[in-house]
Amino acid sequence: MNKLKVILMKAIIVISVATILIPIITMIVWSFTNNYRWPDLLPTNFGLRGWEYVFLNNSRVLNSLKNSIFISITTTLITILISIPCAKALAFNNFRGKKIVEYMVYSPIIIPAVSIGMGLNIEFIKLGLARTYLGVILVSIVPCIPYAVNMIKDVFLITGRGYIDQAHTLGASSLEITKSIVFPMILPGVISAAIMCYIVSFSQYFLVYLIGGGKIITFTMDMFPFIQSGDRMMGSVYGVIFVSTTVLLLFIMEVLLKKIYKKELEDYMFM
Repeated sequence: MNKLKVILMKAIIVISVATILIPIITMIVWSFTNNYRWPDLLPTNFGLRGWEYVFLNNSRVLNSLKNSIFISITTTLITILISIPCAKALAFNNFRGKKIVEYMVYSPIIIPAVSIGMGLNIEFIKLGLARTYLGVILVSIVPCIPYAVNMIKDVFLITGRGYIDQAHTLGASSLEITKSIVFPMILPGVISAAIMCYIVSFSQYFLVYLIGGGKIITFTMDMFPFIQSGDRMMGSVYGVIFVSTTVLLLFIMEVLLKKIYKKELEDYMFM
C-alpha cells in the first residue's frame, strides 16, 4: 500500500512538472519558428525575426519592461502593507459587519474586471489619477488584495495568537511584538503573497490599459497585440522574456526575504 502511495505521488509530481515545462518548452521553440504546420511533429522552418525585432526595438521593450517591474514591485509592497492588518483583523477579531468586509475583500475576484475598471476609470478621471503612474498602481492593487489577504489570513489562523497574547501578558510593547513575534511567524505567508501579487500585477492588461489610457506602456500591453493578431513567433518571444524576467525577479525576492526571515527567526528563537 505504501509502495502504491509512493508511485502515485511520483506520478503526480511528474505530471505536475510536465504541465509546467511542456508549455514553456513549446513557447521557446515557437520563438524561433516561422511556421509550424500540421502534421509536422517538429517545426522545420526556423528564423530569428522575433528576436531581431526585440533587439532592434530594445529601447521600447526595455522601457515597457521597466514600467511593468516598477509598477509590479510598488503594487506588491503597498498591497502587503494593506493586507497584513486586514488579514490579522479577519483572522482574530469578531466584529459587526465582518462578513461584509470579507465579501468586499474578495469582490475583485467575483466582480468582472470590466465593471471594476469602468467605475474606477470615471472616478480616477475626476481625481486626476487617470493616465498617471499612481493611478495605474492603485488600480493594480485591486485584483491583488484578495490573494494577499487570504494567504496572510491563513498564516495567522495556522500560527494562532497564543504567542502574541503571551507577549502582551509579559509586558511587551506592540512594536516589540510585531517585530519579534508577528513578523517572523507570518513572513512565509508574506513571501508567498508577495510573489502572487507580483505575478498578478505584472500580468494585468485591461485595467492598466484602461486607467493608463495608452500613455503608460507596460510589457503586457506590448505583448498582447501580437498574441491577439495570431503572430505566434512574436507572442512567444515576448512570452519567453515575460517568464524569464518574472522568474528571475521572484527568485531574487525570495532569496532576500528568506535571508531576512532567517535572521528574524534566529532572534525570535533566542528570545
